[in-house]
Amino acid sequence: MALAGAPRLILFDEPAAGLSPAERRELVLLLTSLPSHMSFVLIEHDLEIALRVVERVTVMHNGSVIKTGTPSDIENDQQVQAIYMGGKH
Repeated sequence: MALAGAPRLILFDEPAAGLSPAERRELVLLLTSLPSHMSFVLIEHDLEIALRVVERVTVMHNGSVIKTGTPSDIENDQQVQAIYMGGKH
């Protein structure tokens, strides 16, 4: 329904919450197939999904920004790894 009005920006708040593995794959396909002129903001705790579908990431912890960068920057950041990924992956 959000796409019906041809928006330039869509906000997604934890769209993967409660989805099955198959539905999560469909979500990734949906997000990566959005038109290039359409931007979206994604709030998502599932980093596996979030880092696959975005160009830029801002990581927050306890209400403060701790890192902004590309998905690769975020995956390789020691502070982000320690807080959200349980160490080096």
